[in-house]
Amino acid sequence: MSKQSQDLFSLVSGCRAQKQTEVARRPILVQCQETLQESGWLNVLMEKATRKAEQQALRLAEAIRGGEEEVARQCAVWLAERHVPITVQLEPDTYPQRDIRLWVGVEDAQMVTTPIFLKVQPSMTVASLKDMMFLHYGFPPSIQKWLVGQRLPQDHETLHYHGIQRDGDMAYLFLLSAKAANLNKETVELDHERRQLAELGIKEGILLPRGTTTADSPAPMEPSITLDVYEEGSGFALSLPVEPPKVGWECPSCTFINKPARPGCEMCCTERPRDYIIPEGYQLDAEEQEWLQREEEATRQYEQVNEQQKQRNYQQLLQWDNQNLVPSEEAMECPICFVNLEPGEGVTLRECLHSFCKDCLRGTILNSPEPEVKCPYIDDKYSCPWQLLDREIKALLTEAEYQRFLDLGISIAENRSRFSYHCKTTDCRGWCFYEDDVNEFSCPVCLKRNCLLCQAIHENMNCKEYQDDLRIRAQNDLTVQQTTEALLRLVSDGEAMYCPTCRIIVQKKDGCDWIRCTVCHTEICWVTKGPRWGPGGSGDISGGCRCKVNGIPCHPNCQNCH
Repeated sequence: MSKQSQDLFSLVSGCRAQKQTEVARRPILVQCQETLQESGWLNVLMEKATRKAEQQALRLAEAIRGGEEEVARQCAVWLAERHVPITVQLEPDTYPQRDIRLWVGVEDAQMVTTPIFLKVQPSMTVASLKDMMFLHYGFPPSIQKWLVGQRLPQDHETLHYHGIQRDGDMAYLFLLSAKAANLNKETVELDHERRQLAELGIKEGILLPRGTTTADSPAPMEPSITLDVYEEGSGFALSLPVEPPKVGWECPSCTFINKPARPGCEMCCTERPRDYIIPEGYQLDAEEQEWLQREEEATRQYEQVNEQQKQRNYQQLLQWDNQNLVPSEEAMECPICFVNLEPGEGVTLRECLHSFCKDCLRGTILNSPEPEVKCPYIDDKYSCPWQLLDREIKALLTEAEYQRFLDLGISIAENRSRFSYHCKTTDCRGWCFYEDDVNEFSCPVCLKRNCLLCQAIHENMNCKEYQDDLRIRAQNDLTVQQTTEALLRLVSDGEAMYCPTCRIIVQKKDGCDWIRCTVCHTEICWVTKGPRWGPGGSGDISGGCRCKVNGIPCHPNCQNCH
């Protein structure tokens, strides 16, 4: 090793020994740089580090081209550890090699012009597209604002990246005014130079005639170099400075980087992502503090209005709870009669919130065959299963109609029960549910005592005396005899039958084969002459006619007894 190399190694070793804190290291690095510059080793180190970085970059490109994943990974790790700035670009051969016609809509602040068509290639960058517009139509690139697929593309991005791949794909060009873009001859020339440098991979720089300097031209800046020593053979490496990351949130629509506290994108007004968090330690400027104050005030006002709306809704619910009918809040069309109703004219049901006019609801109640009235709403896919409340029914009907509705419900309940008994007094409305151990029923309406065994009122006689008296009167009464003979003929002709439970004669006038005994309320299958259900009563398919069990009818001539 030569003496210069020994001095350099000693100096670098001293730098490594002194690398305890950034404050203590800085004067040592300055001393190292000054010594390296005086000895001429600085240029040698920079050239060697650059040559090594170029070799690794070329090796990375060859590994990617050849599909060698492990070699590419090693090269990428080497470059990343040393913060070597590189530019990765696809070769033009990667893109489709064909010309396409791009539809371009051009407009400015005053007017929208007729669309134009440009012959482009998908591999072209947006910067090349701007230069094409400048060459063909004279629009300087600095006043061109392009919009492709609802995004503001960057100059280095290709048309293929933004989906421009076929004839007829669209893009929009908005032209700024010269005043808004601070446009003059000098700025146009500088912008053209900057764009040429950007195409070469140089982000910032100024072109001057070779060998000339002016007083106004900026002096060459000394390279800001951070000396980092590592042991790899006998060489050294220089890590180049890295740009600090941009602070702010990226717009999901146009990718513009906005200030951290800005509520909406400065370019396209897209809302700030909800999951974005302002970095800790970030100092807000005056404009951002004003935005935060406005945002907090808007949030406070929204919560206040929301709370007031909740209170109003609660008071309205209390008011509706005291009313039997809830009026409809908005104008509506009745789904039954299709009459247009103003707000408050319709009725909204409490259970299902369906709204109708009062006349249609009243008609639904009066024509209901059941004591429980279902909501009349029905369409092709849905039938409402909810029911009208008793308070709603009472409010929709008159007093007489409501009383008839109650009587109908009581009558239906009586007829559907097998254990109901109606008082035998003529026109008496009294009835009851009886149990097996009860043989008498004292009607609370007419105060008559009914015999449940004889199904009659026989005061001052027991059951045997009453039945004997009934047979004697039938023998002596011609009218009773004729009635008995007529009933027997109906039975023999098949127009009547004996109830399988109480053995009285019952008839079927018309309709399906399901009938009910008027005395014992047994449900009877007309075609089989037996009960429809088993010993358990309604729903017991273990006995009876067993119609439709496993899809088999009870009789070949069955006419829907179930």
